[in-house]
Amino acid sequence: MSDTTGTVPGAVPGAVRPAGDTRPDLLARTCPVPLRDQPRIVMGHGGGGALSAELVEQVFTPAFGGPAPAALTDSAALELGGARLAFSTDSFVVRPLFFPGGSIGDLAVNGTVNDLAMSGARAAYLSCGFILEEGTATDVVGRVAAAMGAAARAAGVEVVTGDTKVVEAGHGDGVYINTSGIGLIPAGVDLRPERVVPGDAVLVSGAIGVHGVAIMSVREGLEFGVEILSDCAPLGGLVEAMLAVTPDLHALRDPTRGGLAASLNEIAAASGTGIVVRERAVPVPEAVTNACALLGLDPMYVANEGKLVAFVPPGHADAVLAAMRAHPLGAGAAVIGEVTDAHPGMVVARTALGGTRVVDLPLGEQLPRIC
Repeated sequence: MSDTTGTVPGAVPGAVRPAGDTRPDLLARTCPVPLRDQPRIVMGHGGGGALSAELVEQVFTPAFGGPAPAALTDSAALELGGARLAFSTDSFVVRPLFFPGGSIGDLAVNGTVNDLAMSGARAAYLSCGFILEEGTATDVVGRVAAAMGAAARAAGVEVVTGDTKVVEAGHGDGVYINTSGIGLIPAGVDLRPERVVPGDAVLVSGAIGVHGVAIMSVREGLEFGVEILSDCAPLGGLVEAMLAVTPDLHALRDPTRGGLAASLNEIAAASGTGIVVRERAVPVPEAVTNACALLGLDPMYVANEGKLVAFVPPGHADAVLAAMRAHPLGAGAAVIGEVTDAHPGMVVARTALGGTRVVDLPLGEQLPRIC
C-alpha cells in the first residue's frame, strides 16, 4: 500500500496536516490492485473473472453483436441443416509446456472437448492452430503434437484441419495453440444456465484445485511432499453417462480459469438464483489444501481441467450421482450444495464452523498462464 498527502488519521477528511506531521495518512491509502475499466490490457483480463467479463461486455459483445455476457456459455448451440451442433474455440498459453499429468497438447484437445461436453455434445472434429516462437526446438513441437494426437484418440475426436504461424524470437513463449471443435447435441438435451432453478442440487465430479497446483509446483520449483498430477482429461464419456440417467440436466460447467468459484458465480448471475455451498462437502485433496495454505490460495478459485459442476433437478440427483461415481472420471463425485431463491446472483458457502461467507467472482486470476 502507498501513502499520499491528505488528512490526519482520525480527523475529518479534508483537514490540513500540520507542518512536519509524518504519521501515515490511513484515510488516503490506496492499494495497487487491478482497477476496473482499464485503458490497457492486464493479466487479469485473461483470468476468467470479473475483468474478463468486463472485457467481453465492453469490447467484444458490442463489436460482434452477440448475446449478453450473462448468457454466454462454454460453447454455442447452433441449428444447421436440421441438426443441433455445439461449437467452441479455445486458446492455450500454459507455462510450462509440460507439467505433471499432461502438457499443452493434452490441454488443447481436452479443453475444447470439455467445452463441447458442457452443452451435452460429444465432440467429433477439432481444428488446430499453432503459433510457434522462432528458435523453439523442433523436437519440443513434435512432443506437443504427439501429445495432442494421443489425447484426440483417447477422446474419440479427429483433428481434421489446422494452421501454423511463426513469430520472431522474444515475441512468444515457445508454443501457443488454438483449437476449435464441433459436436452433435442429442435430441432432448438442453443445457444452459437459464434453466437452473431453486431446488436444483449442485454436484461436482471430483477433487478440485489439482491442475492449478500441479502447474504451480513445476513453475516455481515447489515440493509439497507428494507429487500432484494435473486432472486434465476428456469429460465427454462422463457427461454421456449422466445424460443416460436423464436428459433433463439443467446446466453443466467445467471450472477451469477462476475455478469452482467463478463457475458458480457465472451460473448464479445467468439464472438469477442464489447458490449455497457446504464448504466441508467440497472435495479438496489434502495435498492441494496444504499447497494452497502455503501459497496463500483458496482452492475454490484454483483451475481444474478434468472436472465438471452439474445442476440437477432434486428428483434425479441421487441417480446422477451414482452414475458419476460409476465412471472413472467421476469416482470422487459429491453433492456440494443447492440452488436457492434467496440472495439471487450470489454464491454463499456454509463454513465448517457454522458460519457463512460470500464466495465472490474473482477479479482476475490467482495463477495466470495455467491453461
